[in-house]
Amino acid sequence: MTDATPLTTDGLVQILFGSSAFQMLNAGRNLGLFPLLHRRPGLTPQEIGQELDLAERPVQILLLGTTALGLTTRQGHGYFNADVLEGKFADGTWEIIEDLIEYEERIVRPAEVDFTESLRQNTNVGLRRIKGTGTDLYHRLSEDPGLEQLFYRCMRSWSRLSNPVLVERADLTGVRRVLDIGGGDGVNAIALAQANPGVEFTVLDLPGTVEIARRKIDEHGLAGRISVRAADIFADPYPPGHDCVLFANQLVIWSPQENVRLLRKAHAALPDGGRVLVFNAMSDDSGDGPLYAALDNVYFATLPAASSTIYRWGQYEEWFAEAGFVKPERLPGGRWTPHGVISAVK
Repeated sequence: MTDATPLTTDGLVQILFGSSAFQMLNAGRNLGLFPLLHRRPGLTPQEIGQELDLAERPVQILLLGTTALGLTTRQGHGYFNADVLEGKFADGTWEIIEDLIEYEERIVRPAEVDFTESLRQNTNVGLRRIKGTGTDLYHRLSEDPGLEQLFYRCMRSWSRLSNPVLVERADLTGVRRVLDIGGGDGVNAIALAQANPGVEFTVLDLPGTVEIARRKIDEHGLAGRISVRAADIFADPYPPGHDCVLFANQLVIWSPQENVRLLRKAHAALPDGGRVLVFNAMSDDSGDGPLYAALDNVYFATLPAASSTIYRWGQYEEWFAEAGFVKPERLPGGRWTPHGVISAVK
């Protein structure tokens, strides 16, 4: 049974005009409204127009939208950011939110128009919006270095948002070396290496991606503890010598059959007693929440790969058993995103 509050007419309006709501947020970011009000709270519409080089009509439209949505507030003639936005500036995470908005604007939104057709065809029809020949988003990105850099910059921001859960919940006690499957630009390995000084890591991913990872690892001074290796995670064997395999934001991409295949490869690469860790957003076993997972699934159904989705906790436990792992353990993150870690042992 869902804990969602009953839908009201106002709620229906927000759903009906959800795309417009995002455009208000996006315009506030692109035009610099929110940073302006952070620096100079209480500006009047006339002053905002002068600072943003906007005429009176566009300012009225923008402020009506952001204020009706609660992104800004008005006191007398002055406008202020909502407390939640000011909180993002205060804790240094506003730049993460900006990256997420840009990611939605440039990568997700163009593909989301194909959501209905993706459901009809049971495949990622929105991939046609990305130039290239690959059958998944990641191989197509490798054909467009500029878009690939944007993707991994924004993925790094998503990871910065959720990585506290990974760092807090991934128990690496007794682990010597972690193999990070599909580790992208190394953001997860870097975070875990900083939190676990005695552990070494190997990032395994496509050739163009590991070059990005190598640069990021060097920037953090961790080249002595984090190595990179180019490989296709399905076609190539996993390197030996690791006692933990990590799938971070990876198994949401593939089908159940492909996930079992990856977990079996991890099982074969691990010694007895070795651990597998899966970290990503999870949906409830009840199948009716959380809202974050429900809405994020529009992206997963439309773009990354043919069978991408946010899976339920219980599905991972089934796949662990099928791949030969035992002692599954759920470790929810307890934050506003539904990220968590689920582990098992060989």
